[in-house]
Amino acid sequence: MKKDANRPTMPRGDRGDATREKLLNIAIDVFGRYGFDGATTRKLADAAGVNLQAIPYYFGGKEGLYIAAAEHLASAIGGHVGDLRSTIVSRIAELDAAGAQLTSAEARHYLTQMVQRMIILFVSKQSESWARFIIREQMEPTEAFRRIYGSIMGPMIEMARRLIGAILHDDPASEHIRLRTLSFVGSILVFRMAHAAVYAQLEWETAGPKEIETLHRHAAELVAVLGAEKDRLS
Repeated sequence: MKKDANRPTMPRGDRGDATREKLLNIAIDVFGRYGFDGATTRKLADAAGVNLQAIPYYFGGKEGLYIAAAEHLASAIGGHVGDLRSTIVSRIAELDAAGAQLTSAEARHYLTQMVQRMIILFVSKQSESWARFIIREQMEPTEAFRRIYGSIMGPMIEMARRLIGAILHDDPASEHIRLRTLSFVGSILVFRMAHAAVYAQLEWETAGPKEIETLHRHAAELVAVLGAEKDRLS
């Protein structure tokens, strides 16, 4: 086949993978800051430090990059909780196969670990650009939201419902547990969605080892108080 002299030469192998990865990471931040319409291909390419033609070459265009960035974001979040998520899913499947129920104590143990990981992730600098992207999609959902929700947000919320249902001895599919789970998730999301207010209220400048330990204790307390009043009255 005759080589097209007008077609830009793109990096191959490891260099090509690095270019694609760079574009995905930058796209999350740029789309989060400016929205889909405001993030021009020139702005995206310049921010990533790549040739303008890299976007259609790797992703087919700006829309393809946007969807790929959403999937990349979901994968990045999943990477922080993937091992724990697999452990919990396997344990639940094992109990379901045996016709057994997850005990309240075991559910609290898993939920505490999950919350501790998510809070630490939410106060990190890394999750800042993720939050901007997701907040925009929460306000005006597109196919990108469906990708993020379907691959990570929905499964994580459903897992939390299963654990909270076991703690409160109620059906995870009930409206009561769905509402309790959403309220519980909200108490964790505040650490990212209201990041500036959290730091101002706590008078923190950063989240170092001391602050991380404080957040670990707080996460454990959030789980410990679930159903505590009901248990006292029963």
